[in-house]
Amino acid sequence: MINNDNLIDLMKERLASLEPKTLTIRDDTRLHEGHLESQGAGHFKLTIDSEQFAGKDVLSCHRLIYNALGDLFPHRIHALRINLLNR
Repeated sequence: MINNDNLIDLMKERLASLEPKTLTIRDDTRLHEGHLESQGAGHFKLTIDSEQFAGKDVLSCHRLIYNALGDLFPHRIHALRINLLNR
């Protein structure tokens, strides 16, 4: 199994630009082992709360997140489930 601790640290560094009040990232890669589509990239669940999301719709919030993580897709992150808090 791939250890994604360094990747999670990198994701947190990148997402710090959104000044999150809450930020947790769970590695769910083990639940998808053997899926050909992922080709070694990870599956993650992100829970985040940020003042920068205030007044924005879900799609706009997701864009901010994807812009912060941009080049990590698709080679390091295959799937990202996003849970926005207190939007």
